[in-house]
Amino acid sequence: MSAPTTKPFAGYGSINAPSSGDSLRDDPDAPSQTRGALHRGLSARQVQMIAIAGTIGTGLFLGTGRSLAQGGPASMLICYSVVGFIVYVTLLLLGEMATQYPVAGSFNAYATRFFSPAYGFALSWNYWFNDAISVASDLTAAQLVLDFWDIPNPWIFSLALWVFLLSINALHVKAYGELEYWLSSLKIATIVVFILLGILVNVGVNREHRFVGFENWSIPGAPFVGGFGGFAHVFVTASFAYGGTESLGITAGETENPGRNMPRVVKFVFWRCIIYVVLIINAVPWDYPNLSNEGATTSPFTIIFKQFGSTAAASIMNTVVLSSVISAGNHALFAGTRVLYGLAQASQAPSLFAWTTRGGVPLPALLLTSSFSALCFGSSFVGSGQLWAWLQNLVGVSNQIAWLSIGIASWRFRAAWKTQGRPLSEMKFRARWTWPWGPAFVIAAVSAIILIQGWSSVSFYIELPVMAFMYLLWLSVRRALRPLRSPLTVSQAASTSSITEATYPAAWSFFDFVDVSHVDLYRDEHEEAPFDKHEDEVRARRLRGRVGWVWALLYYIVA
Repeated sequence: MSAPTTKPFAGYGSINAPSSGDSLRDDPDAPSQTRGALHRGLSARQVQMIAIAGTIGTGLFLGTGRSLAQGGPASMLICYSVVGFIVYVTLLLLGEMATQYPVAGSFNAYATRFFSPAYGFALSWNYWFNDAISVASDLTAAQLVLDFWDIPNPWIFSLALWVFLLSINALHVKAYGELEYWLSSLKIATIVVFILLGILVNVGVNREHRFVGFENWSIPGAPFVGGFGGFAHVFVTASFAYGGTESLGITAGETENPGRNMPRVVKFVFWRCIIYVVLIINAVPWDYPNLSNEGATTSPFTIIFKQFGSTAAASIMNTVVLSSVISAGNHALFAGTRVLYGLAQASQAPSLFAWTTRGGVPLPALLLTSSFSALCFGSSFVGSGQLWAWLQNLVGVSNQIAWLSIGIASWRFRAAWKTQGRPLSEMKFRARWTWPWGPAFVIAAVSAIILIQGWSSVSFYIELPVMAFMYLLWLSVRRALRPLRSPLTVSQAASTSSITEATYPAAWSFFDFVDVSHVDLYRDEHEEAPFDKHEDEVRARRLRGRVGWVWALLYYIVA
């Protein structure tokens, strides 16, 4: 194994990206991909479909049932709406940075570059752990889904699924992208059917032939279940349901034409999820048998198909839920691998994990990340439902820390842009209506959620001291291992070739905040390749054609 051949940017991995489309990749005269770097192998078609289905995952299919059982319909609607809007603004902020600097590591890299290397170190390791645990959570969720058919020894399926996902991700980024494309297509088609059936069930086309309306809001215990504790708990499950959307920014390093495609990724997250939630809380009562308990969790989506009167349809829906679990595990494994690769590129993890195959796959990082999925087999001892609930809580809080960090990174990124006098017109994508309040809103709102949800369980605070420990660990290790060569501060060194070359002062300090006036805002900016410009021309030509209004509607909805 050889060390990476490309030079990392100040924080996270560099991308060897000579190609930006199938036509260029097939061109024998095009520059070849080299070993030791990621490849831009995700097409616009794949990224757009992944983005459309980004909020349709394990958290939505299974987590909504747990939310409804623990908090009731009112708590669920309020929490999912609040968290959804926060996530929408957060993704817009991430889109600004990911479009300008489409690098591996995404928001972890931006936190390192614009805020604090020590905080970026702690955040990256926390988010890597989040993705690794997410794989275990999804494999455990697969066993819960299989309970619908009373399949014995479901852990065997989890083992086979683990091997399958590992194999797909070990091939090439295009293999990951293609699997996600078809699984996302299946989810989209099913969701369309679910919306139609959900409306029909609600208006009376169900086994009892009765109009449901808002009846489930007035049954005993509703609309708020479990008091304020239940309400606070739903914030975590809502965060789990929206979780993973922020990791789409990690794909920026391997996305074709990120200047055009990344802004599309961050659109329409909020209203898609809210439609599903409204249908669920109206059609499914909070006290439905086995909706959520220590031994099992039933998907509200499957329940609605069953209420429609077709056991076969319910089985089909359960199959789709299973495919969603596979998709979520596939994405978590991909994202976790890239985060660990980025850490190694920044010298914040052993250099072994920065090694890639000729196909651009960080194989050592993939193997370590996938190894944590062994947690799923603990379900044989504590019960799949209980284990999945534990893992869901860990992932939910970790998602919130990620959103908070995006807000902090965006605040410092915008401050650097204004401090150094760069015109806003040079930004490749700008969410105008979020200026200047966007970052402050995300920081305050997510901090409030993290504090409020602790009302239901102190265990939700467990990741905060872990983050603090990792932060202090990085400060201690850097000062202990690197000799003092000059009185440069971290802020001054941030404008040099790599943040890992920063020389720390002799005096101990609990902070290593980056001075935004010294950040190089031109390094690692995306430059459009010929194929990127060709794609924009094709889009413009379609909009000018006879059926331009059809293309305009399609682009508005899905692109």
